[in-house]
Amino acid sequence: QVQLVESGGGLVQAGGSLRLSCAASGRTFSSYAMGWFRQAPGKEREFIAAISSSGESTYYTHSVSGRFTISRDNAKNTVTLQMKNLKPEDTAVYYCAAYGVAEVTRLTVGEDHSDYWGQGTQVTVSS
Repeated sequence: QVQLVESGGGLVQAGGSLRLSCAASGRTFSSYAMGWFRQAPGKEREFIAAISSSGESTYYTHSVSGRFTISRDNAKNTVTLQMKNLKPEDTAVYYCAAYGVAEVTRLTVGEDHSDYWGQGTQVTVSS
C-alpha cells in the first residue's frame, strides 16, 4: 500500500514556474515507477510525465516536453515535477500516481496502469 500526498500547486502567471512535490508513504516507494497526471475542467485526466523506480528513465507527453521535468529522491520518498514556462492551458488539477511496477514504457504510462493516486493539487495559470 502506498499513500501519496501532493503539494506545491497554486496560482502563477503565464511564463512562470511551479514545483510540485509528491510525498509517498510506505517502504515500497523505491520499487515503483511514478507518474504525474492532470485533469482540466471538462476534460479527461491525461498523462504528463513518468519516471522509473531508479530514476534512469523518464517519459513526457508532447505538450510538456522541454518545459516540465520529473525527478525523484528515493531516500526521501518524494517525486517532483518542476514546471517552467507555464501556459494557461496547463491549468488543471495535478495528480501523483504510483504504477506498482518498477519500469514503464510509453505504452504503459496511462492511468489504467497506475495503482495508487494522490488527492491532487490545483495549478492555475493566468494569462
